[in-house]
Amino acid sequence: MSDVNEKSPETNTEEPAEITPPEVFEEKVKRVLAKVRPFLNMDGGDIELVEIKGKKAFVKLHGACHGCPGAQMTLKMGVEQAMKDEIPDFDELVALGEAF
Repeated sequence: MSDVNEKSPETNTEEPAEITPPEVFEEKVKRVLAKVRPFLNMDGGDIELVEIKGKKAFVKLHGACHGCPGAQMTLKMGVEQAMKDEIPDFDELVALGEAF
């Protein structure tokens, strides 16, 4: 008699997450930053890609964005979300410097 809670391998239909090669990953990150940069520029700010480690992008904020109280929300709810929408295996956006 089998346990009703036991799942058979055939019932697992999840596909593995897309894996992006590092050089393609970097190009995708740069492309997303290019799309969001005009919105930051409109408020007197800018964003610079400093480094990519694994599936994380490290950035610096410049101009009005540097030190802005709303910068963390802009990064997480705006820029990071845009990254995750366009790059399925993107992990995290990390701000470097004194902005926070």
